[in-house]
Amino acid sequence: MSADNDAINTHAPYSVVLTAKLPEAERFVSQSLLALLPAACIANVVDDRANDSQTKDGHDTNPSSIGIKRMVDGRGMACPMPLLKTKVALRDVAAHESLYVVATDPNSQADITAFCQQSQQASHGDTLILTVNQKTAGPAEEGLSKPSSDTIFHFIITKTDSN
Repeated sequence: MSADNDAINTHAPYSVVLTAKLPEAERFVSQSLLALLPAACIANVVDDRANDSQTKDGHDTNPSSIGIKRMVDGRGMACPMPLLKTKVALRDVAAHESLYVVATDPNSQADITAFCQQSQQASHGDTLILTVNQKTAGPAEEGLSKPSSDTIFHFIITKTDSN
């Protein structure tokens, strides 16, 4: 699996659920950035603070659905800051929950991909699955119809129970 791939998905397109645990500021940014992803990657984004398909413990019962609990906005940050912020944010993410990370530093794609692969090789703790690894052009700048020249790297990391 190469970090140079534009998309690394196994069950795409996914339905993304912005969980009730996602802070309001992160929810707004996540919605606008997830909208940049192609339909082949993300089927839809649901702002669902009382999701009917969730179990009592808050885990979504739909296997092709991703429940985002946190978001890291690493746009404009140089390496290694997006990866460091990702590691810190993952402390608040439980098994079967996901973290949405965006970055503009091209090194982030290799760093975050390698970090997730290393977690899969570790024999202890939670395993991290890089559910979405996609790059897009930045959003259109205000008053302009074409996207900005910034490339945005999108990652959705899902924490799984290693047991």
